[in-house]
Amino acid sequence: QVQLVESGGGLVQAGGSLRLSCVVSGRTISYLRMAWFRQAPGKEREFVASIGWGSTGTSYADSVKGRFTISRDNAKNTVYLQMNSLKPEDTAAYYCNFDRTDLRADWGQGTQVTVSS
Repeated sequence: QVQLVESGGGLVQAGGSLRLSCVVSGRTISYLRMAWFRQAPGKEREFVASIGWGSTGTSYADSVKGRFTISRDNAKNTVYLQMNSLKPEDTAAYYCNFDRTDLRADWGQGTQVTVSS
């Protein structure tokens, strides 16, 4: 069974930084595209960023482009999201998963990011 465990969230002031981690167990991520998503209260889950298996071919939502950086360590089966210049509108629960919808695992518990103004 595939499990996704996100961590690294917290409370930060606007302009601050956080680094999120997602450890995947039960399936190797080595040859699969991975992604981060987020869900704010009362809103649908939305795409944030994705990364190809060789750490090339990154893609970002327009709202985070230039501020967030996705990376991965295949040896550790872990995906990261470095978030800089955080804004209050980045406040959400953040989740990782496989980018391909047909490979999606059950969502993890997510990690909460709260940005104060």
